[in-house]
Amino acid sequence: MKSNHWSQISIIVLSVCVSGQSVAQQPSDSPAVLDTVKIEQLTGIKGKLDSAEGVFKVSQPRTDLNATVAGVKMTTPMGLTSWAGFQAAGDQVMLMGDIVLQEDQVNPVMSVALDNGLEVTALHNHFLWDKPRIMFMHIGGMGNLDVLATGVGKVFAKVQETQSGKKTTAVIKFDAAKTSLDPKPIETIIGSLAEKTGEVYKVTLGRTTQMGGHSAGKTMGVNTWAVFAGSNEKAIVEGDFAMLESELQGVLKALRSAGINIVAIHHHMVNETPKIVFLHYWGAGSVSDLAKGFKAALDTQAK
Repeated sequence: MKSNHWSQISIIVLSVCVSGQSVAQQPSDSPAVLDTVKIEQLTGIKGKLDSAEGVFKVSQPRTDLNATVAGVKMTTPMGLTSWAGFQAAGDQVMLMGDIVLQEDQVNPVMSVALDNGLEVTALHNHFLWDKPRIMFMHIGGMGNLDVLATGVGKVFAKVQETQSGKKTTAVIKFDAAKTSLDPKPIETIIGSLAEKTGEVYKVTLGRTTQMGGHSAGKTMGVNTWAVFAGSNEKAIVEGDFAMLESELQGVLKALRSAGINIVAIHHHMVNETPKIVFLHYWGAGSVSDLAKGFKAALDTQAK
């Protein structure tokens, strides 16, 4: 009788242990289920589900471009389709996409993306000798489905709104070799020396990274720089930002808020630690306003 009593207890304990092990092995977070109907409603674009990868993709062909590359008449299946893919990632949603843009659409569309919860992760060309000039802006994000899909919808809407090819970038005509600006405001605002290089003024700020266990810094090209040309009232700034990946979105937002155009986002090196991202930009306006925009972007970076 006593033996049977202990056998029953042993069975109960074993059952509890097995049951507890089974519960522990279950994932604590159930994966998000993509609401494909909502994605289509919020983006305004019909999509297609890849059931093998669990990705719902919406696409918008740029049939309006009438593009040629080195004299070859292009069709939309030759890489001229904007798209955004949504994938469940735990209790969140992951977004990746590529937006096909004419050069004058880049910065208006980028501002919409940045202002609506999306990240801009790259900006570059895919072709040479293309007419009209075509750029590709990569977007991403991780978070709430409604926020991401709404942001994508506003990006697609801005592409449609601006696709007429009408010029949106102000043109300021002058000869940079005849620069007459005073560098003092630049130096005061930025807090660094503006070195005269030829007829223009340049500010260069170094960063460091490791390449193959060796330090690479300012003189090896790991630097942020700005060249100012023109007059105090009518000037341009152009240059390059060297950033950590975590700094990219802050720098983008600061430059766009200052009306400075983003020209390219890419890397200059491979296998460096930490990873350095480079951003090229162009802005026009008064020297003081341009220097303030540049400084605002600098201030978003880690000290």
